[in-house]
Amino acid sequence: MAQMDCIAALKALGEANRLRILRLLLKGELGVNGIAGSVGISQYNASRHLRVLREVGFLEIRKQGQQRFYSLTPCLRAHPARNRNILHLDCCTLNFEKLPG
Repeated sequence: MAQMDCIAALKALGEANRLRILRLLLKGELGVNGIAGSVGISQYNASRHLRVLREVGFLEIRKQGQQRFYSLTPCLRAHPARNRNILHLDCCTLNFEKLPG
């Protein structure tokens, strides 16, 4: 895993909806509306959470016309798959199986 600012990562992960979004995106790419509906939050709040996750380096965006599709970065997507759904940051370990559903 690439070097990451652990304080920024922990701040980003310190919100339950962001953890739900990460868990959801482990399954694949989604647009804001799909994320908002699955997590049970407004599109506005989903966009805010996605911005925070993107700024810390967890997400990437694919633009298609007016729509934006979000996915985990390739490294973030591959790391838990190789390590039994556990993400090792420099400062801590995140078990995706124990994230809120």
